Amino acid sequence: MIADITGIRRIRMLYLQLLYRCNFTCLHCFHGERLQYSDAFTAGEAVSLLTLMRDEYGTESVTLLGGEPFVYRELPQVVRHAKRELGLRVEICTNGYRIERHLAGIAPHLDLLRVSLEGVGSANDGIRKRGSYQSALSALSLARDLGVPAGATMTVTSQNIGEVLALASILGQLGVQQLKLHHLRPVGNAADHPELLVTDTTAYGRLREELAQTRLPLEVIVDEDLSEHGAPEVCAPSGGLREIDRIEADPRGALTMSCKAVGKDSHAFWYEKTANRIVHRPSATDEFTLPVPDVVYARV
Repeated sequence: MIADITGIRRIRMLYLQLLYRCNFTCLHCFHGERLQYSDAFTAGEAVSLLTLMRDEYGTESVTLLGGEPFVYRELPQVVRHAKRELGLRVEICTNGYRIERHLAGIAPHLDLLRVSLEGVGSANDGIRKRGSYQSALSALSLARDLGVPAGATMTVTSQNIGEVLALASILGQLGVQQLKLHHLRPVGNAADHPELLVTDTTAYGRLREELAQTRLPLEVIVDEDLSEHGAPEVCAPSGGLREIDRIEADPRGALTMSCKAVGKDSHAFWYEKTANRIVHRPSATDEFTLPVPDVVYARV
């Protein structure tokens, strides 16, 4: 269906939100009130979507996230099937809170553990949850000991923009290979916390200069919106594009291609779980009709 409407025939990665439920209520979470929703994939539905994406769109990699994927009881089944039966590259994006026992069980089938952090110590805990910083470091330490490659993500806000270099240094000491920096988008919980927005856009330029001038122990990937003038206007996929990097499925089955459309209910395609098919449901505000600019990343 996606190929018929857009011409896109290959989608390299599926971001699969297994559930909305989370053990955190982060101030900047794009899910907002949906953290209380019960929508979720069953293991069978998740495997069916993964199989469909691999067979029809050549998908070779999956990132499992939520909500919090480690509170999803069927996570081991999904991880093992994705790796063993489908041959996919498997990544999990997590808050890293008390996941050690579960991580040890799936480590042989995991290609990357990516932990979300928002700074060092209290800077992180103030946005996420008390004790979450030390718990995240513990998870990253265990990943290193288990031989699981690790990365981290950070959403840049007014409260943590000065923490990037310090966090990168600490993560490097733990063997973390990559830090990915995101621009804060005012949707979900972030819409209720405008104080987190970086209103001085020149601060992004200073951050990028510091990153360029500092010898860091890990790779840093920067959302190009973290610049004084924002990212180039790269539009959502059109009929002339045959391949894209990613698509994201939320727990209801709604599919989104642009990072900037996530959390905005601008879905043009849906995965119907019971029928195991993707359908087109166009609207006046979907990401293709608008169209929604995508996010561009650059390596420092």
